[in-house]
Amino acid sequence: MGIIKLLTAPIRSIARFPLFQLAVVVALILFLQAGDEQSARGQMFNGLDELVESTVGLFSAAFKVKSFTKSWLTTGFWIAYVYLACLLILAVLRVVISKMVDFVGWSNLFGLRNAIARERGIAAYRAWLPFERIRPAGIPQDRWEETFAWPANNEPPYPPLADRILRGTISHLAVVLGVAILLQVFSPFPVLTWIGELIKTLLA
Repeated sequence: MGIIKLLTAPIRSIARFPLFQLAVVVALILFLQAGDEQSARGQMFNGLDELVESTVGLFSAAFKVKSFTKSWLTTGFWIAYVYLACLLILAVLRVVISKMVDFVGWSNLFGLRNAIARERGIAAYRAWLPFERIRPAGIPQDRWEETFAWPANNEPPYPPLADRILRGTISHLAVVLGVAILLQVFSPFPVLTWIGELIKTLLA
C-alpha cells in the first residue's frame, strides 16, 4: 500500500493543480460536445446546455446582461457545472473505494488485512501524536483519550453530520454576506442590490 502511494504521489500532485483541473474540465466539455446528438454524450451535453442557458437566462432577467457578459457567464457556468459534476463523481468513487477497502480488510480478501491495518495504524498514530503532546503529565492516557478522542460509548467526539453541514452553510453564508456588504459599501458594484433582484426573480 505504501509503495502504491509513493508511486502515485506525482500523479496526485499534478491532479491537484488548479490549471490541470481546468484543462481536464475544458477537455470534458469538448468531448461531450463532439458526441452525436443521439448518443449518451450528446444527450448529456444537451442537458447541461439547457441547464446553463436557464441559469444565464435567470441572471439576464435579474440584471442587464450584454453579449460580452453573457458569453463569460455561459463559459463560467459550463466550467462550474462540469467541475461540480466531476467533484460529485469523485466523492462517490472515494466512498465506494473506501467501502471496498474496508470489506477487503475485514474479510482478509487476498490476504491484505495486515497491510491495510498497518497502513491505517501508521496514519492513526501520526494523527494521534499532536493530540498526545499536549496531554498534561498528571492525566492518565486512557482518561485523556476517553474524554477527547475515543469516548467510552464509542460515539464520535464531534457533532453529527447534519449539524456540521448546517454550521458550515451558516458560516459560508455569513462570509459571502460580509463580502457582499463590503463590495456594496466600498466599491462601485452593488452586489446586495443584485442579490435582492435575483431573489425577487426567483420568488416571482
